[in-house]
Amino acid sequence: MAIRRASLYRTLPTGRQIVTYGLPRRPWQDLYHLFMTMSWPRLFATYGSVFALFNLVFAGLYYFQAGDVANLNPGGYWGRFFFSVETLATVGYGDMHPQTVYAHVIASVEIFFGLMGVALITGMMFARFSRPTARILFARHAVVRHFDGRPTLMLRAANERQNVIMEAMAQLRLIRDEHTVEGSRIRRIYDLPLRRSEQPMFVFGWTLLHVIDEASPLYGATAESFASAKAYLLLTIGGTDETTGQTLMSRQEYVPATVHWNHAFVDIFTSGEDGIDRFDYARFHDVAPLEEQEPIDTAQPGGPQAVSH
Repeated sequence: MAIRRASLYRTLPTGRQIVTYGLPRRPWQDLYHLFMTMSWPRLFATYGSVFALFNLVFAGLYYFQAGDVANLNPGGYWGRFFFSVETLATVGYGDMHPQTVYAHVIASVEIFFGLMGVALITGMMFARFSRPTARILFARHAVVRHFDGRPTLMLRAANERQNVIMEAMAQLRLIRDEHTVEGSRIRRIYDLPLRRSEQPMFVFGWTLLHVIDEASPLYGATAESFASAKAYLLLTIGGTDETTGQTLMSRQEYVPATVHWNHAFVDIFTSGEDGIDRFDYARFHDVAPLEEQEPIDTAQPGGPQAVSH
């Protein structure tokens, strides 16, 4: 049996481990994506390693001919290494300089690659710094409770920058395992409509509500059925940053362990007697059980309807 090389290891929000096979891994053919997704420490380590290796190679090329570099200091290989660094960076201090045709040719080739490298690194750094990033704070928990007399799924988010995100839009989806009539297991995605999916000016906080009625895919669900279906919620918020004019987008997943039934969010808003409104984001993620501990029946009278599995 041939051993297949794994293409990708990934962990889903539900904790399920996924390994894919058959897709070739060719990172060198997609360097832009590789450098854009690489962490900053790894990116600088890569740049530093390539820089050192490049100069080590060219120092060896200069070493092939004795007396090719004038005023070599220190002498030997490491003097040529430092001369290569100066040439690659196009610094040209003037103390050390090529004095043979061979050295001039090698220096010309190195300067060409040095200029190309500086241009590519500059472009990559600009692309990373100019990439729009959203600083949207999502509550780590979601709650299901009665609100306005109806079972409601509630989530909340906040804009950490405290600037204006214009025309913010939110989309909430349910992903869960189900079985078809034929008995095949499939992964289905449902759109969960929100009472308000648009926010003209998203500045401080936003509580998102999904009413669990007969049309809701969560109709009849319980905490146990939600977990047994290996379900999770995916909340996506996007909008236009008024400061930069760039489109922002961010997402958050909620697995069954983070969805609390018969709980409520701790209120973070207070209005003082001095007329000043205050938001306490230190308690943004806090939830508390409701005093009424009666089970939330998300189905109409006649018995609960369990989540399909």
